[in-house]
Amino acid sequence: MPKALSPSQVRYLRGLAHALKPVVQMGAKGLSDALMAELDIALNDHELVKVKLAAEDREARDAMLPALVERSGAALVQRIGNVAVLYRARSEKPDIVLPR
Repeated sequence: MPKALSPSQVRYLRGLAHALKPVVQMGAKGLSDALMAELDIALNDHELVKVKLAAEDREARDAMLPALVERSGAALVQRIGNVAVLYRARSEKPDIVLPR
């Protein structure tokens, strides 16, 4: 599990994520192994990604998001409606340098 982000780090990452388009879409099948593999690749490539949660209702999305964050090892930056922003720094040569 990643360390918690400070408010200034969350603000910084939200600013970076503003112009991003969702690169991973969770469909009706939920947290499949294929989805987790795709998310892992996206986080390794980009570090900061938007995930579109396409569940039928709000309660289903609310239930899926904590499991998605935990399984990916990423930090939840923000969630607006059915779109979540996740951040996971690369272990080698991270592109995004967080403020302290």
